[in-house]
Amino acid sequence: MSAILSVRDLTVRFGGVTAVDGVGFAVEAGTLLGLIGPNGAGKTTVMRAITGIVSPGEGTVELAGRRITGLPTHARVRLGLGLSQQLVRPFRGMTLIENVAFAAGHALTRGALGAFAAVGRSKQRARARELLELVGIAGRAEERPDAVPLGVLKRMEVARALALDPKVLLLDEPLAGLNSGEAATLADTVVALNARGLTIVLIEHNLSEVMRICGRLVVLDNGRVIGEGAPREVMADRRVRAAYLGAEVGDAAA
Repeated sequence: MSAILSVRDLTVRFGGVTAVDGVGFAVEAGTLLGLIGPNGAGKTTVMRAITGIVSPGEGTVELAGRRITGLPTHARVRLGLGLSQQLVRPFRGMTLIENVAFAAGHALTRGALGAFAAVGRSKQRARARELLELVGIAGRAEERPDAVPLGVLKRMEVARALALDPKVLLLDEPLAGLNSGEAATLADTVVALNARGLTIVLIEHNLSEVMRICGRLVVLDNGRVIGEGAPREVMADRRVRAAYLGAEVGDAAA
C-alpha cells in the first residue's frame, strides 16, 4: 500500500491565532480514515487547507505523489480530490438527477455554462442515475431538493462528489443533522463505497459510527495531532480521552 494523500507539517494561522500547528498524516490508498477531535480542534481548517479553500503558512499537501499546495481548489478537484460538504447547497431549480448530472459533465468543459448545457445529455444523466442508485436514492431522482428530507440531500451531495471521479473523497460531517437510523444507513453507504476501492477521509462527530466504520483514526486537539492508529487503541489513549472529557468516549472505546 502507498500513501495517496500526504499532509506534512501543515500550519495555518489566522492573525495571531494558530489554528493548525504542524499537522501531518498520510492516507493509504483504499483506506477509510477518520479525522476526529473535539470542537475547535482544527479538523475543518485542515480539510480546507487540503482542498485549497485556505492557504497554509507552512507545510505541504500531496495527492497521488503530486504536490498540490498552492493550486486553486478547482485544479485540485480535477486532479482527483472530491469533497462532500457538511452544508448541502444543491441547485434548487434542478432535480436530484440534474444536480448530479451537472457534476458528471465536469470532463466535458471547464466552463460553468457548458456544464449546464451538458445536464440534458443522456450519458451524463445515465451516470448520475448510476450514482444515485449507488447511494440508495435512485427512486427520488426526479424530485427537487425542496421536496426531500435532509438524509436524501446528504446522499445526493455524496453522489455529486462521486460524479467528479475522485481518487480521494473527503466527507465533512456527512452524518450531522441525521437521526440514528439515517446516520447508520449513510455510514453503511460510506463503507460500501470504500469497499469498492475508494479512499475516504471522514470528518465526523458521531463517535459511535466513526468507531464502527473507520479502520484508522487521526485525532486533533488544539490544532495538533494527539493520536493516530487503530480506533480502539487511539480512543484508549489518555490524551485523547482527556481532550474529549466525556463518558461518550469511554463508552465508544469499551
